[in-house]
Amino acid sequence: MDTLLAEASVGITELKKNPSAVIRNAGDAPVVILHHNRPTAYLVPVRRYEAMMDVLDDLALAKIVKERLKHLDDAEEVSIEELESVARAKLSTKVSARRT
Repeated sequence: MDTLLAEASVGITELKKNPSAVIRNAGDAPVVILHHNRPTAYLVPVRRYEAMMDVLDDLALAKIVKERLKHLDDAEEVSIEELESVARAKLSTKVSARRT
């Protein structure tokens, strides 16, 4: 038997008949859509979906941070002044290239 990850379920035929009622009755909860008594899709409220996407984004960023932290020992300490100097030099090179 399939695991249902929602407390409410609705058959696809019922969803076709009155989708607005299904959405309204669901409130802020997800609804599993069944086809021949098997889960085929989930109907998820906008706020919950957006929250899920935020979590996925955070997980992706966490992976990037972990990778960068692995290389932290290889990093050199640099002052703000050094960074500003490099940035100014690159900017002036770009400006000079545009003028020619």
